Amino acid sequence: MFENITPGHPTETSISNLLSLIGKPTRIQILMVIHEQEACVCHLETVLGLRQATISQHLMVMRKAGLVITHRDGRHIFYWLARPELVDLLEQAASIIGSDLNALRSLSSRPISGCPCPQCNPEMDPKLTCQTNAHKKRR
Repeated sequence: MFENITPGHPTETSISNLLSLIGKPTRIQILMVIHEQEACVCHLETVLGLRQATISQHLMVMRKAGLVITHRDGRHIFYWLARPELVDLLEQAASIIGSDLNALRSLSSRPISGCPCPQCNPEMDPKLTCQTNAHKKRR
């Protein structure tokens, strides 16, 4: 059960809470990126073009709410959807408003050129993965 959507609330309140949680464009983008395959923050930085701190704040909210799950692999933390049916909801919403579903779905395509994550660059030294984005930002 989602933490922020507690039992005992009327159904419409629970639905409203869920929609509020996912109702930010960045959160929708994150959910679309991780719906087919888990991703680390550096992958999300590359795909979304946002700072690590911004992405981490959104992930923290969604993690506390039970929308995303994490696991650690060495120094990397990977995120994936706890409830994959959320993507169906997002796709239905896009369809209702007449948006291009392909643009929404394209967020999950892999590998991404120039992405330093271990999934897009498995041949890269694990000690160097996810450092490219941080190095670019320091310049």
